[in-house]
Amino acid sequence: MSNADVIKKFVIDEFLPDVSAAELADDYDLLADGVIDSLGLLKLIAWVEDHFQLAVHDTDLDPNNFRSVGAIDKFVAEHASTQV
Repeated sequence: MSNADVIKKFVIDEFLPDVSAAELADDYDLLADGVIDSLGLLKLIAWVEDHFQLAVHDTDLDPNNFRSVGAIDKFVAEHASTQV
């Protein structure tokens, strides 16, 4: 299972229980469309840190890093390679 699939599963389980993985596009804007609010964003960031064993620093807290499944996947890929 790819990181994008894992991220998508988490987003669906936590925020979109009535949506299938096939229905959730990787570029769907979770923030602009109100799927994830500020508290949800904190939950998502905590999950990313825990699940992928990444430290999300203050400078990483740009909403664009967590706006979509694709953006989160890109963020994880970039930060995983720098924390090896």
